[in-house]
Amino acid sequence: MQNTSKHPKALPFLFFSEMWERFGYYLMIGIFLLYLKNVEHGFAMTNSEASDLYGTFIALVFLTPFLGGLLADRYFGYRKSIIAGGLMMGVGYCLMSVHSLPMLYLSMTLVIVGNGFFKPNISTLLGNLYSAPEYIARKDEGYNIFYMGINIGAFICNFFSTAIIILWGWKYAFIAAGIGMFIGVIIFMIGTKHYASGDTLKPMSKEDMPFGQIVLTILLPSVIAGVVGWLIPGNIFQSDSNDAFIFACIPVIWFFASLYFRANETDKRPIAALLAIFAACVMFWAVFKQNGTALTIWAENYTDRKIEGPVANGFKAVYQAEDFVYKKDSVSLYDNQFRIQKDANGKVIKEVNYPVYFKNEPPDGIPNEGDPFTLWGTPLTQSINPGWVILLTPLVVAFFAFLRRRNAEPSTATKIAFGLLITSLSVLVMIGAAYTSNSGAEKASVWWLIMSYGVVTIGELLLSPMGLSLVSKLSPVRITSLMMGGWFLSTSIGNKLSGVLATMWDSYEHKANFFWINFVLLLVATFIIFAMLKWLNKIMKEKGVK
Repeated sequence: MQNTSKHPKALPFLFFSEMWERFGYYLMIGIFLLYLKNVEHGFAMTNSEASDLYGTFIALVFLTPFLGGLLADRYFGYRKSIIAGGLMMGVGYCLMSVHSLPMLYLSMTLVIVGNGFFKPNISTLLGNLYSAPEYIARKDEGYNIFYMGINIGAFICNFFSTAIIILWGWKYAFIAAGIGMFIGVIIFMIGTKHYASGDTLKPMSKEDMPFGQIVLTILLPSVIAGVVGWLIPGNIFQSDSNDAFIFACIPVIWFFASLYFRANETDKRPIAALLAIFAACVMFWAVFKQNGTALTIWAENYTDRKIEGPVANGFKAVYQAEDFVYKKDSVSLYDNQFRIQKDANGKVIKEVNYPVYFKNEPPDGIPNEGDPFTLWGTPLTQSINPGWVILLTPLVVAFFAFLRRRNAEPSTATKIAFGLLITSLSVLVMIGAAYTSNSGAEKASVWWLIMSYGVVTIGELLLSPMGLSLVSKLSPVRITSLMMGGWFLSTSIGNKLSGVLATMWDSYEHKANFFWINFVLLLVATFIIFAMLKWLNKIMKEKGVK
């Protein structure tokens, strides 16, 4: 009798490798927007400018797995790809410590390319190890455990980044992200002997497109299309970066669609099911990834971050009292940093104090001039979501294990559908926050963010790890990593859309309307996935998976 009570020996090594990789990534991404906006130490970007670059960055980070997965599948193997990708990312994080726009773009490029080799292949390697008969029944559970490792790294990193910025400055926070990435690579290399059975190249079949043909017909046209999108006069989709990204995606999307048309009859329906899931999940990522843009702006300027008493005495704050200057004419307290905008002749046309934490504080909430006060650092809000993941993952795993013992566990596709539905409910919480704070005219309690992140975390646990599991279940064996790249392509498009939506933040005087737009978009995606659910479950049944 086969033993199905254990997990592969490789799981702890993959767990901690991914934990430290995510420590580095989420430390960097948790402060990235704030760094771009910072006037004194960063690049003094506006909310819209920073959100646009942030959205482009995280979109490209999840676009390159398409290429990294393909190269690992056919040529390099998973172990070599993961190590090379991790080293590139670590160097990229460290280079972000150099304050210069060219160096910023170089470091972003290294992170983008490195993630393309690391992210899809470590997930695929895990799936391959769980494909052995003795482990296959626990594949969903294995991905949930793996996903918790991701979030442990994402949870602890923000406490490090906040303290490091206070004590030593921004550049040392980026260096800490690089060190975390290098630790992850070392742990992965220590456990390499346990991955051998899952690290196998996928031989090409007659339906597969040769790599040279992919370069000529997909990658080169994608680059050309992106350049054309950037150079087109005016902006079709709000900014040059949006135009370039959307144009560049067209050949890649065509490639994944062609996989369906070129597939044999056995593979056609599973590929169709995966492409449908990819399309529906774009909206999940468009809303979920606003944790680094719109929700960070909400946390920084619209959330009550004051702490007092013994807690304040033991709490390191990003801003101290002496950094603020009282403006009696506006009954507000502004940071003494400011941004000056000039016209072509050098004439000052606009001066904007930045940031404006006390702009929406009632008069009785403003400290007297010279009085000390303490604010907890905005990056800490980035730990709310992974904190919920750590708390809720064991409960979700136990819940589905309970249902499995009673043969009542829903299919992976059904879990994804409910994940979308629950995510839409998290946006309703932020709508409530906007209404109770008079659309940001007053400070909102941090409990609104905590509740919203709590609800979206349930949706995330039903969707994100289940998406990874579904790809490994339905993909034809020879293109599993490539289809994993397709999952990350849908993530990439959703990430970019999150940046596009966030650039609209300042245009909404009533912030509830901004969140209503997100809610409607998610409901549409939810309706689509539920409408396809019977068809998706039928395909999974044909494949002999659930």
